[in-house]
Amino acid sequence: MQRINAAEVAPQVYHAVLGLEKYVRANVDDTVLHLVKLRASMLNGCAFCVDMHSRDALAEGESSRRLFAVSTWREAPFFDERERTALALTDAVTRLGEHGVPDEVWDAAAKVWSEKELADLLVAIATINVWNRIAVTSRTQPPLDV
Repeated sequence: MQRINAAEVAPQVYHAVLGLEKYVRANVDDTVLHLVKLRASMLNGCAFCVDMHSRDALAEGESSRRLFAVSTWREAPFFDERERTALALTDAVTRLGEHGVPDEVWDAAAKVWSEKELADLLVAIATINVWNRIAVTSRTQPPLDV
């Protein structure tokens, strides 16, 4: 059972995070954004977001094969270099430990993404992590009637 509906009880906070969401949607490649959102949501155990982002990606033409492979992206041959570095950065930022993002992860991403693209990608990863933490903590469930 859902603990709280943050959008209802704190609409200003919800709209602030939604502002970040709108920014990343306008500034990050749709395909990469879907992969990043799905991967972070998987790592965070967010059923609501895994459901939503996989359905959204499918609706926009992403293949189910690639979406299933996001959970094993390192071994899967379906992702290009930019997608792989985005997924590696997503893993590192989402699992942020005491030593932060490893240089090798950042440097690999910096070779294929411009500084502006990296900044936007970082905001995208941070934003989905905010959404995941809200949904997981509040126990938001995916809809059963879709």
